[in-house]
Amino acid sequence: MYTIPSDLLALYPFHNSPKNYLKLDCGHVMHFLDEGQGTPILMLHGNPSWSFLYRDAVKALRKQFRCIVPDHIGCGLSEKPQDYAYTLDQHINNIISLVEHLKLERFHLMVHDWGGPIGFGVAQHFANRVERIIITNTSGFLSNRISARINLCRTPILGEFMIRGFNAFALGATYMCVANKMDPLVRKGFCFPYNNWETRIATARFVQDIPMADSHPSYKRMVTIEENLSLFKGKPMLICWGGKDFCFDDLFLEGFKERFPRAKVHYFPDAGHYLLEDAGVEVFPLVKDFLETVH
Repeated sequence: MYTIPSDLLALYPFHNSPKNYLKLDCGHVMHFLDEGQGTPILMLHGNPSWSFLYRDAVKALRKQFRCIVPDHIGCGLSEKPQDYAYTLDQHINNIISLVEHLKLERFHLMVHDWGGPIGFGVAQHFANRVERIIITNTSGFLSNRISARINLCRTPILGEFMIRGFNAFALGATYMCVANKMDPLVRKGFCFPYNNWETRIATARFVQDIPMADSHPSYKRMVTIEENLSLFKGKPMLICWGGKDFCFDDLFLEGFKERFPRAKVHYFPDAGHYLLEDAGVEVFPLVKDFLETVH
C-alpha cells in the first residue's frame, strides 16, 4: 500500500486502507477511491494521469454521489508489474472486475483520455447498468490522427527512453496538457507515482497500445467499441471539452457530436487536455446539475 506524501494530502485527502485495493484475476493489485454515497459515478482516467486527476471532482460530488475512481494497473497507487499485458482488453477486464467486486447494479460513467475507450468497453459489457455518461477530451472510435509529440514517444527504443528515462510523458503533460500554468504542488501530485524507470512502465505501454493500424493487437477491440457506441444513443450524455487540447482536438469532439446528437455539449475554448485543471470550477457544477436533473 502506497503512502501519500504529507504535502499532497491537502490535495488528495482520501481514504487509503486495504479496502481501497483489489487483487485482480490477473494477480496484480488495483487501487481505487471509493468516496461518498448515493448513485455511483465510475470515473476513469487516462495516460499519464491517475485518480489524482479527479480529486476535485470527488470533493465536489461526494456529498451527493458515490465516487469510484480506480488507478489502472501500472498507474497511480496500483501495482506496476514489469511483465504484464498493458492492453486495452486487459484494462477493460480489470474495470469490469472492479464493478463486479463492488456490486454496482447501476452507475454513471465519467471518462477522460484512455478512460474513454476503456470506459466504453466496460459500459458495453454493462449496458443496462450505465445510466448517464460524461465525456471529457477523449475518444471512443478509431482515428488516423495522432499528435506528432505523442507519435514521437511511440518510436521504438527512443520513445521508451524518453518516457521511462526522462519522464517525458508524465512530467511533460503537466506543461503541455494545461492552458494555465500548473501549480508546482499539483505538478508533484501528477508525477508522484512515476518517479523512476520501473514506475513509468504503463505510461510507455499506453502510448505503444494506441491502435494506428489494423495489424495492431488492440485494433479489433477498438473497432468493436466504435461499432457498439450506438448502444448509448438513448443515454443522457454530457460532453465537456477543452478547446486547446493538442491531443484530442475539436475533430474528436465533432466525432462525438455526430454519434450523439442529443448530448449536452459545453465547450471551453481556453482549456487544455487536462480540462479539469483549467476549467474544473466551471465543469463540476455542470456535472452535478446534469446528474441531478430529471430527464
